[in-house]
Amino acid sequence: MRLLCTNDDGILATGLETLAQAAEPLGEVYVVAPDREQSATSHSLTLHHPLRPVRRGERRWQVDGTPTDCVMLAVEALMPERPDFVLSGVNHGQNMGEDVLYSGTVAAAMEGLSLGIPAIAVSYAWGDLRADPERLASQVGLLSDLLKHLLTLPDFPRDTLLNVNLPPVPSEEVKGVRLTRLGRRVYSNSITPMKDPWGREIFWIGGGSAEWRGEPDSDFQAIRDGYVSVTPLHLDLTHYVRLSSAESWWRAL
Repeated sequence: MRLLCTNDDGILATGLETLAQAAEPLGEVYVVAPDREQSATSHSLTLHHPLRPVRRGERRWQVDGTPTDCVMLAVEALMPERPDFVLSGVNHGQNMGEDVLYSGTVAAAMEGLSLGIPAIAVSYAWGDLRADPERLASQVGLLSDLLKHLLTLPDFPRDTLLNVNLPPVPSEEVKGVRLTRLGRRVYSNSITPMKDPWGREIFWIGGGSAEWRGEPDSDFQAIRDGYVSVTPLHLDLTHYVRLSSAESWWRAL
């Protein structure tokens, strides 16, 4: 089995090393990742300057681009054959609810999916900006067992990526795995006004506080209860319920 590993935290991130170590017993691992942090870049491509891959070891490259760039470049230029799976992560911090719309980690997996390759995004639901490296590294065994299970499912769902969140507890305290749906989160005070050195008004996006909501089968609730959350996602954003009930709200032109 040929596995492509990437992330949005950069080639030197502890999370990427954790993912690569967990995947190593399962197949031939290739690593193609950004040369710097690319959090919240979503599914962006670099169109206005060329990309420069730099070899960092056997089957390892760093790229001066986004996570989406890395997957496209790996599949179409760097790897000798297409991977069987794209694995993205391990992200420092959760990717639940609306996070998946902004996440570079999830976007990299989405790019694999758009290229016809099944994909898994993995995040560690640690509340801080950076998870404790030792705690993150301790997840290798748990993650390897989980990946082995997911990669050998008898019928991995077509046109679907699996968004995995690991609970912020020691691996031996994880209660199990739940199949979930996306929860909801609302940020408060996420824009901070400031002044630059010349006294001009600027704004910093980030920080503040987040309130999470979710039904019993949501990713948020699974993480809060100490379970691994696995949420199936797909590229089709069509709201089929609204489409099928158009007579209740749509008026033809």
